[in-house]
Amino acid sequence: MTRVATIPLQRTMAAAIQRSQSMLATTQTQLSTGKKANNFADLGTEAVRNLSTHSLLARQEAESAVAKRVSTTLSLYDAHLGSMESAADDLRQTILTAVGTQQAAGLQSAIDAAFHQYTASLNASDGGTPLFAGSQTARDPFKPTKLTDLAGLDQSKAFGDDSVLATARVAEGVDVPYGINATAAGGGLYAAFRTLAEAGSIGTNPTAAQLKSLADAAGQLESGLGSLRAINADNGRRQAQVDSLATRGDQRSLVLKDVIASNEDADLGQVAMNLAQQKTTLEASYSVFSQLSGLSLVQFLK
Repeated sequence: MTRVATIPLQRTMAAAIQRSQSMLATTQTQLSTGKKANNFADLGTEAVRNLSTHSLLARQEAESAVAKRVSTTLSLYDAHLGSMESAADDLRQTILTAVGTQQAAGLQSAIDAAFHQYTASLNASDGGTPLFAGSQTARDPFKPTKLTDLAGLDQSKAFGDDSVLATARVAEGVDVPYGINATAAGGGLYAAFRTLAEAGSIGTNPTAAQLKSLADAAGQLESGLGSLRAINADNGRRQAQVDSLATRGDQRSLVLKDVIASNEDADLGQVAMNLAQQKTTLEASYSVFSQLSGLSLVQFLK
């Protein structure tokens, strides 16, 4: 004899309601977090791929950050080298004018100003660390503080830097040396300033010896400017290389982020549709369950 009962049917409906509630809760979580899954395990077969992509992205972002930091440092080098070049070139023009006219009114002030710019640029720092010191960052790389200190002073004693240059990894397998030491940056102009220091204070009417020293200094400035411009040109090429690598790194980061997003990020439009559909299904389940709960065999036996 077949048994007639409503309890099994109620249990079936209750299980269906639980499934609907679970699906609705999952959809609500996706809507609030914007993610398909709460953890990598829930990604299934894509978990390994996404873990690897996250690792690549972290490394790429670190390299891009280094590249941008190096680019900023190279920009500082360019600014200080450019200041030295401008000051030395202006001084050379002023000296040539004085030699041609044999009148040097204001020349000594121009020499002192150019030397001050020369010293300030060589001893420039970034965050308290001298830019042109190499590894000798505990002190300023250019020791003399006054033009008169250069008289009879050998160049090797005037500079306190070394040849250790900074290197940074700005892309996978790409290490860029980017440091510039004070000797390389200012060594070419040092002879000119020492010549001017040994010429003594130059008045309005320089002596014949001073005019000769001025002519020699003008030639030394021209030679020093040539080496300074070559160094700045190399710095510019490195800056262009680093900027290019940084741009490529940013583009690669976008690709990696797209890969991660395609596997992890939820389609919020689809999630909203699922949410509405599942809400309707759950409400219908509640209604059916309520109706079934009100059924009784006794009503049909009367």
